[in-house]
Amino acid sequence: MQSICLDNIILVGLSGTGKSSVGERVALALGWHLVDMDSMLEAQAGKSVSRIFAEDGEGVFRRMEKELLERICRENRQVISTGGGVVVDAGNRSMVLERGLVVCLEASPETICQRLSDEGESGTERPLLSGPDPLERIRSLKAKRQGFYSIAHHTVDTEGLTIDEVASVIVGRYRELASGDQG
Repeated sequence: MQSICLDNIILVGLSGTGKSSVGERVALALGWHLVDMDSMLEAQAGKSVSRIFAEDGEGVFRRMEKELLERICRENRQVISTGGGVVVDAGNRSMVLERGLVVCLEASPETICQRLSDEGESGTERPLLSGPDPLERIRSLKAKRQGFYSIAHHTVDTEGLTIDEVASVIVGRYRELASGDQG
């Protein structure tokens, strides 16, 4: 079995699975730095991810995302909350697998839709919710990306778990691997 790089923990999964919230708790538990890629991209561009998509196009966004991931992955002891589509790019998939424990956060399309709706009520823009049938859009995107998410070393189904419970599962798995039990 190939060993897993434990320099970072890299969270992947669709928007609404809890990557940013869980990442915060995992970083705190390990005394590591949290890197939220979407927040960093927004700060770099001076506008929201949805505005980058709308004004500059997905191609520009994906290029920015790839460059940022390359910079971030040079560092260690980080919990990296990626954007939902980061693993669509083959180079990005290779990079995350080489630079950390990749953990996919899972949830049903219905749960994701509800979580994103709840966030939207607090003023957060969520492109997945735009359009006539957000739930169908989430189902379709989830189906398209599922194979990409399957590269993760570990998957956590977040259904029915609190943020702290999901974080505890990830920290526990990391500590198991760090102690030498990679089975």
